[in-house]
Amino acid sequence: MKIRTGIYGGSFNPIHVGHVSLAKALAESGLVDEMWLLVSPQNPFKVDADLLDDDERLRLTRLAVADVPGVEVCDREFALPRPSYMYNTLQALSQEHPDREFVLVIGADNWERFPDWYRSKDILASFRVIIYPRPGYKLGKLPRRVKLADTPLLDISSTDIRRRIASEPDYDGEGLAPSVWQEIREKGYYRSK
Repeated sequence: MKIRTGIYGGSFNPIHVGHVSLAKALAESGLVDEMWLLVSPQNPFKVDADLLDDDERLRLTRLAVADVPGVEVCDREFALPRPSYMYNTLQALSQEHPDREFVLVIGADNWERFPDWYRSKDILASFRVIIYPRPGYKLGKLPRRVKLADTPLLDISSTDIRRRIASEPDYDGEGLAPSVWQEIREKGYYRSK
């Protein structure tokens, strides 16, 4: 029997407690056996995004889940052409890990845009998809291989955390794992130039 591995991709710029809580909840849900947080070097929908260096985002993500059972970090997209297309990533992972069944994990906001994804129909034909709820997004009827996860709604945003780090001198790392906040603070990441 194959290991069911949830693939939760993102920029994780920076990774926050919402990302980690969701991954942990899904790993414990029975929908998958384990979760891999896939750090993406370039999301095709965020080509002009101001990202922290790939290796630093990867390091922060590893710090955030170091003690979280059932959750690992994956850097496979770092070796694939950019921008990073999930179809190509899932194909590469499936070829390299024939002992695993990869399951795509996306938010309801991404499901709304899913028809615009590269080879979205091929993803649905070849892989199961788990959607987690996001505030303000309603889902209609879902295709057969797509399931809605019963996970908590957490209203935490990497964009908001970056803004707070840059503009609030007394920001205390709210929303970040202590190890992640310590690294960001020590290295001066996301501070205003």
